[in-house]
Amino acid sequence: MGRRLVPLTLDNLQDLPQRCRSCVFWELDPVSGEAAVRAGTAAVEKEAWISAVLLDWGSCGRVVYVDDIPVGYVLYAPPAYVPRSTAFPTSPVSPDAVQLMTAFIMPGYQGQGLGRVMVQTVAKDLLRRDFKAIEAFGDARWKDPACLLPADHLLAVGFKTVRPHPSHPRLRLELRTTLSWKEDVEMALDRLLGAVQKEPALRPLRSAL
Repeated sequence: MGRRLVPLTLDNLQDLPQRCRSCVFWELDPVSGEAAVRAGTAAVEKEAWISAVLLDWGSCGRVVYVDDIPVGYVLYAPPAYVPRSTAFPTSPVSPDAVQLMTAFIMPGYQGQGLGRVMVQTVAKDLLRRDFKAIEAFGDARWKDPACLLPADHLLAVGFKTVRPHPSHPRLRLELRTTLSWKEDVEMALDRLLGAVQKEPALRPLRSAL
């Protein structure tokens, strides 16, 4: 099984699950996000956000490929680039942390250690950039696939609650701890990332890529 983790760019944005390619839940504030969806410009706004963050801050995501099939991704950025983060009652994200916005592994590819490799890749990237932690707003009442990760699952993979809330606690993972995860944490991580979205069909890479 050949697997690659590739930085997210505009060239491989189309390899995200279909519903994620035009999702601007995190990239825009609630009012602007709703307006973009109504106007049918969400996909354009998504591309513009990724382009701006890449130019200003650098890599903000990873796409996972197995045998040239896109099977997962993770998206992250400092909270200054994530307008939606200010809408949460447990904001702001700590100044030494980057926000884990969302992440996903396709059904059928979970339990293979891809989640561990993906987050460790992000951890190494952020450590080189002098960040100490990843923080995320969890969903304590998670029931269905959505843009927020389940709080219980975040706790299961080593996140700690830094600001509790009945619905949207803010959780933190020290980056150095991700470099020495054990098997039980790896399995929990795969379950976590597999809970974000459900995409029934896998699409091969376009021949031009």
